[in-house]
Amino acid sequence: MFSQGQIIFGILFAIAFIAVLVYAYRKDLKLHKRYFKGSSWVLVAFIAFLLFIVAIKFVFTD
Repeated sequence: MFSQGQIIFGILFAIAFIAVLVYAYRKDLKLHKRYFKGSSWVLVAFIAFLLFIVAIKFVFTD
């Protein structure tokens, strides 16, 4: 399906992309802590809402 060169390129590209993402995140970590304080509660509420919807589906499904 894929040639060996394509697989190697994909792996190297993924490693380089992840490295750039980690570098950029670490560089902006102070800004994230300053401007996005409390945003983790939004994630918790979203996950809780999804779990609530799944629970309703299992309760009302025959």
